[in-house]
Amino acid sequence: MIEARRHPRYQLEIDVRIYPRNSSVVRGHTVDISESGISAMLRDEVRLGEVVRLEFTVATGDVVIHALARQRNAFRYGFEFLEAISQLEIIQRACRQLAVAQATGRSLES
Repeated sequence: MIEARRHPRYQLEIDVRIYPRNSSVVRGHTVDISESGISAMLRDEVRLGEVVRLEFTVATGDVVIHALARQRNAFRYGFEFLEAISQLEIIQRACRQLAVAQATGRSLES
């Protein structure tokens, strides 16, 4: 099956904090990441279409980035990264490391 995505996804299980504009922090655990977005299992609801601030740490550094809540399936949410070139560079490096690690069966999770 061919995946029709801009960037490949990599399995990544780390803690993530989501900061919606008008509510308290939502904590969750990521499922996977790509250079253009991240999916996470969340304990609380986030409105689809809302721009949120995400905070998480990957092997290549701390990430603070704005994202759009694009999808929801039960407790799993999909977020599309919106900007922050320096933050995207950290994510791109992490995705490259995850690609190598997962191709060789290793784990790099923080």
